[in-house]
Amino acid sequence: MANASATIVQRVWNYCHVLRDDGVSYGDYLEQLTYLIFLKMADEQSKPPFNRPSGIPAGLDWPSLLSRDGDALEAHYRHILETLGKGSGMLGVIFRKSQNKIQDPAKLRRLLQLIDEEIWTGMDIDIKGEIYEGLLQKNAEDVKGGAGQYFTPRALIVAMVQVMRPEPDKTLCDPACGTGGFLLAAYDYINHNYALDREQKRFLRYNALKGQDIVDSVARLCAMNLYLHGIGGEESPITVGDSLLSDSGERYDMVLTNPPFGRKSSMTIVNGEGKADRAALVYEREDFWATTSNKQINFVQHIKTLLKINGRAAMVVPDNVLFEGGAGETIRRKLLHECDLHTLLRLPTGIFYAQGVKANVLFFDRKRASERPWTERLWIYDLRTNQHFTLRTNPLGEEDLQGFINCYHAENRHDRQETERFRAFTYDELLQRDKVNLDIFWLKDDSVEDSANLPDPDVLAREIAENLQAALEQFSSIYEELGSA
Repeated sequence: MANASATIVQRVWNYCHVLRDDGVSYGDYLEQLTYLIFLKMADEQSKPPFNRPSGIPAGLDWPSLLSRDGDALEAHYRHILETLGKGSGMLGVIFRKSQNKIQDPAKLRRLLQLIDEEIWTGMDIDIKGEIYEGLLQKNAEDVKGGAGQYFTPRALIVAMVQVMRPEPDKTLCDPACGTGGFLLAAYDYINHNYALDREQKRFLRYNALKGQDIVDSVARLCAMNLYLHGIGGEESPITVGDSLLSDSGERYDMVLTNPPFGRKSSMTIVNGEGKADRAALVYEREDFWATTSNKQINFVQHIKTLLKINGRAAMVVPDNVLFEGGAGETIRRKLLHECDLHTLLRLPTGIFYAQGVKANVLFFDRKRASERPWTERLWIYDLRTNQHFTLRTNPLGEEDLQGFINCYHAENRHDRQETERFRAFTYDELLQRDKVNLDIFWLKDDSVEDSANLPDPDVLAREIAENLQAALEQFSSIYEELGSA
């Protein structure tokens, strides 16, 4: 199966290099593939043995593309995209604001032939999913224009899902879903770890999973990714919009997410003289503990709101959420008191496509109001100190997270044991720290102690660059705050 999907990925992807000469980026190519494969699958499903009614209006379907050539083909393709983009449900998400980026009709025709050669509906769902995820991975690896910022390392997603253990008949949300990695991993986990009856399978496919992303093109890729894995029907589980803008009122049993990196939410304001200025975007919400323009801190608050009572969350956050003063301190105090913030995973550097990222995973459960703080102790696993990863030569693998999975002890997390990398800190100990700083480490950095055992130069250079990038972001935020004061 892996070989079959890898062959198709390579064949479809190789054609992208032909289009690169025409200025079509990897992301643009992946979007065009999304539109065309969707149209091809809709056509296949309208024929035997499926004989399902097609959601694509006649004259805007796959055969109507195949019957044209030259300029007439390009014009008709543009017409299809524009018309379907006005639809609702799954069609609306897939084709919203869609545009044709392949201007050469001959090359568009060749791409149609490539897609027409495969029977997409007849493929095993796993193969279709693998093909599309393979294309998403290649897109993320494109450093210049790829969607790496929307891509969470597969090994990290799998580890987070393994310790969180999503269950049948429960709802799960990712409010910054990117290309859908967490939603798909949760879907696979439930499918493979439980004997589901018919109703449970139906619920999992149509009702269990919800995602949102602020970027149209990313939501499109996510919706298509889920669709190819057999998730969703005429209505898409993915919506487009700013998750932080308001409380939708919906509550979930679990939230798994990696919100986009970048400290500040901002918007461009153009004054009467036509001069543009960036202004911090502050979200005023009654359900938030504090008002701030720090996007990550706002996501922490938003996820608390999204959870049902006793709902569980695992979210990736940058280091500044652990130590920043002001609103950051307020949020940490509230999180420790009103939720059970039980686990923190310090992630190594060099595992994200975005440069300069030092990140962690917070695990917490929402609880009922109580005078007594819900957090008794915070367990911290340090996977950062003396760990050196790079995206290409030494990528993070599932085996690298096995130590954390074992220590997490998902069977009964109240029965944990301290190790060299895993330590517990009581609620009182945390509150005594300056600004309730949760950026805690205790292992000695071997490279400081032993200069003979320094990591490879490329790893060292990357770590230096990431440290400088992180410092630059902090200086920039201080400058912004001084400017707005």
